[in-house]
Amino acid sequence: MTRRHFVFHGSVQGVGFRYTAQHLADSLGLTGYVQNEYDGSVTCEVQGPPYVIDEFLRRLDNQRWIHITDMESETLNVISDETSFRITY
Repeated sequence: MTRRHFVFHGSVQGVGFRYTAQHLADSLGLTGYVQNEYDGSVTCEVQGPPYVIDEFLRRLDNQRWIHITDMESETLNVISDETSFRITY
């Protein structure tokens, strides 16, 4: 189990990014959150098995309207009592 923090840049706001991320995370059994930032980027924290997080990223990058041009990544401590993936505002 691992937790990763991502900052996505590109065409990531106004294209259904957060809803797509939530749907993918739910379907893959991941927990965490996703939120838009004022600078046009999207922040996301995802928790689960590393290979499932990799699949989440692959599927997210294969979406029709989402165009990720840059992604920052950092590994964080696992939050043991987290039970869902949510969109935050």
